[in-house]
Amino acid sequence: MSARAPTLAGPTRDHLDWPFFAPEQRAYVEKLDAFAASGALAGIDHHDVDTSCRALVRQLGAAGLLAAAVPEGDATAETLQSRAICLARETLAWHDGLADFAFAMQGLGTGAIALSGAPDLRRAVLPKVRSGQWLAAFALSEQEAGSDVAAMACAARAEGEHYVLDGEKTWISNGGIADVYTVFARTGEAPGTRGISAFVVFADDPGFSIVRRIEVMAPHPLATIRFENCRIPASRRLGAPGEGFKIAMRTLDIFRASVAAAALGFARRALDESIAHAKSRRMFGATLGDLQLTQAALGDMATGIDGAALLTYRAAWRRDVQKLPTTREAAMAKMTATETAQQVIDRAVQMFGGRGVTCGEITERLYREIRALRIYEGATEVQKLIVARELLKG
Repeated sequence: MSARAPTLAGPTRDHLDWPFFAPEQRAYVEKLDAFAASGALAGIDHHDVDTSCRALVRQLGAAGLLAAAVPEGDATAETLQSRAICLARETLAWHDGLADFAFAMQGLGTGAIALSGAPDLRRAVLPKVRSGQWLAAFALSEQEAGSDVAAMACAARAEGEHYVLDGEKTWISNGGIADVYTVFARTGEAPGTRGISAFVVFADDPGFSIVRRIEVMAPHPLATIRFENCRIPASRRLGAPGEGFKIAMRTLDIFRASVAAAALGFARRALDESIAHAKSRRMFGATLGDLQLTQAALGDMATGIDGAALLTYRAAWRRDVQKLPTTREAAMAKMTATETAQQVIDRAVQMFGGRGVTCGEITERLYREIRALRIYEGATEVQKLIVARELLKG
């Protein structure tokens, strides 16, 4: 049996020298690396994702790392820096996909609240999520309304100073363990997406329930949730009636580039593992890395990752520094990074041979974790349509 590659301490940081980053982002990465080096990510139990996610969120909050994704109660989401969010997701994904998930959902679940919530609502929710005391969720998708948000059936009707929600949402990340949910429901001000509004629902609101938990190939908390005559105060509506779709898209624009960054983290880990394996694996009187086919594969992997990273951090820099829309740029980054990461990880699995598909190996875990990123927050096919639409508009 061949010797196993040495354990990797952490990701390489060559790209931090790129001009996209300022000293504050580099300092934030140092905090992330110190958090990982503390052993906080060492004991993640993928067989008990609920407990692991709660623990991860508490630890991330206590370390002050959630501040990059969740603003203070008196601030708005416009104060968030996309570059910091992306660096956090890339770093955490390199170490463990569940750690990345725990961080990302705190931001995505509260992004709409930070963008459009009333001041009292922001002050009530954001500090608890930012500190890791509460877990957050983003409830947009339905069984027949995934990419086609206009097909949404979950409805909310106004009754005096309240709204009453009825319907179901599915594939909701953190469903079943979240304390606060950002929910999108049809209110009927106009046809299609112009008749959707956004609301905040708490897990203990009467009429809210978990229908079923959903198990997926890369385990994380996921559920179908239901609203049955769920009455909430009108003060928990986010923005004006009918603005829900716009709020959802603004939220996704902030965090979509970070999905690309998570894919980068997975891809970089696959490349780092492949390099270490190629150096240590003996075969045919040499090492795997001495073979030209291996060298060609590593060259392709590294080049693809750098190309995807340039697109990812261009999108984040454009939003942070130029203060310009990033709909097209974020879509390009998300599409390219996730598809590239799939190719890189597949090649890593091939390079590892039998070990690559053995349960418990890092390459096997990465292979399962990357697949969902090509779907959620807009599948690759949807990203292509977004890019084309933006080109035709311009």
